[in-house]
Amino acid sequence: MDITDRHEMILQKLKEEGRVKINDLIEWLNVSGVTIRKDLKLLEDKKLLFRTHGGASSSNPYMNERTIDEKEQINAEAKQKIGKAALGLIKESDSVIVGSGTTVYTFANMLHPLRQMTVITPAVKVTLALCSRPNIEIVQLGGTIRPNSSSVAGRTAENTLEEISSGILFLGVDGIDLDFGLSITNLAEASLNKKMIESAQVLVVLADSSKFGKRGLGKVCGLEQVHYIVTDAHVPPAVVKDLEGRDINVIIAD
Repeated sequence: MDITDRHEMILQKLKEEGRVKINDLIEWLNVSGVTIRKDLKLLEDKKLLFRTHGGASSSNPYMNERTIDEKEQINAEAKQKIGKAALGLIKESDSVIVGSGTTVYTFANMLHPLRQMTVITPAVKVTLALCSRPNIEIVQLGGTIRPNSSSVAGRTAENTLEEISSGILFLGVDGIDLDFGLSITNLAEASLNKKMIESAQVLVVLADSSKFGKRGLGKVCGLEQVHYIVTDAHVPPAVVKDLEGRDINVIIAD
């Protein structure tokens, strides 16, 4: 097998799965680790992939922080579908925590419960959207508001969460990496998200397919803490299979 054949096979694998690992490529292509690393370097130089620790990704795995207004314009249709699909997970819950981010904000906009419900949130935009709706009582977490996310962070909000036990947390993230877990681009909000996870019995992650294979600056938790992931149909099947193998319920919104 010559170098051109190897490169074509690596790129096809990336197209199918979104990421590859060096050890898997060594076994699959029957070449040395040195050869595979050279191949990945050449393909990255041609801007055909991004090298990562132990492998490669079809998209840049490292996220930069964007404002909430910028994020609202990205994959808006997918976020609508994800929000609608997530509504079915509320069931009989009388209290939910809604995190920050545009996907969970889209979900919150669809909330019209027929029975009394308490919504706990750090997100100011979620509070403004829900505060006048019948059957919804809002607990707005306090603290310093971050302009980029229109959400609070810090010890004040974290202290409040220590006194709260809720049924479900609907969480938005910037990255879902099969090795690194869930992450976002801001450390202060990552710390608050950890507290929200501790305060909820069920963790539901709302994330469009662009978030897979990505990493933000701040790790939120490992995938072993996740109960559900609601996403769109563009997630690679191999990723879905891996997640389901970890007992995570993956809901594809259509």
